[in-house]
Amino acid sequence: MSEELIHKIRHIIANAQRLPIEKVTINSSFEELGIDSMDGVNILFALENEFDITIPDEAAKQIRNVREMMEGVEKLLAARQADPSTATT
Repeated sequence: MSEELIHKIRHIIANAQRLPIEKVTINSSFEELGIDSMDGVNILFALENEFDITIPDEAAKQIRNVREMMEGVEKLLAARQADPSTATT
């Protein structure tokens, strides 16, 4: 996982939650960051817009921490690079 990707995702979460970026680590759980389901939806929309990806609802429901979110975004970006037609279906 690239440092740039990690930084962008941490920044998006920090902005959405109005937290200092230092509080958002790769090991932070959503519970620790005070992220509820509505916050999660807002963060997912921000990630989709930032990276031009579509996060499937079922995958989104499984995400419970920053690391899982980063891994999910990374997989979607890799899939888009492998087959650009799958990124925005």
